[in-house]
Amino acid sequence: MEPSHQSERYYEEFVKGLWKENPVFIAVLGLCPALAVTNTAMNSLAMALATMFVLVCSSILVSLFRNIIPKEVRITTFVIIIATFVTVADFTLQAFVPKIHKDLGAFIALIVANCLILGRQEAFASKNNLKLAVVDALGMSLGFGFALFCLGAIREILGNGTLFDVPLFGDHFEPWVIMILPPGGFLSLGFLLLFFNWLKAYRQQARTKTQPSTPIGAPIHIKSKG
Repeated sequence: MEPSHQSERYYEEFVKGLWKENPVFIAVLGLCPALAVTNTAMNSLAMALATMFVLVCSSILVSLFRNIIPKEVRITTFVIIIATFVTVADFTLQAFVPKIHKDLGAFIALIVANCLILGRQEAFASKNNLKLAVVDALGMSLGFGFALFCLGAIREILGNGTLFDVPLFGDHFEPWVIMILPPGGFLSLGFLLLFFNWLKAYRQQARTKTQPSTPIGAPIHIKSKG
């Protein structure tokens, strides 16, 4: 593969996770942590970083050993690899940021069951080289983190009047308590999905309008061979 085409491939694999195939807003994956731990921006950021660590490290190992892992036990092997890095992330958060670890609770361990991570191992890392696997993992994890941060920021701003515990509106602001409760997660996700689906449809419609169309009744020239 030529260097220019190779660079373009890396760019496409990285960017697709941010927008075109965003895990939460487009593929609608990983909704359990997206709804459960996004009551504050800090919790969202911590979960996003933990997920990024697990996804990138798992993709590295799976890609390196893709030709060695027997197909019959590949899913079991992927789960063991993912669980190993989830344990590392769990103990690291518990040691350095115990308050955030307590807030996230069991949802750190549940990263093992996140269909985003296992899905990327099966669909991509196990079928591509190391560089592509890392680029794909970074793009998908950043897209996932972007979605979690959007949810966490909206819920914290409206539910507490703060962002990263910094007051934004003064003493006269009346917090929308529902936003930091479970219903607030569903409301925020619903409105964000509505917005991104509308934006996707709008861009497709605009792209269709800019494409030239063949007028009705216009002659169509067909080249004959030889």
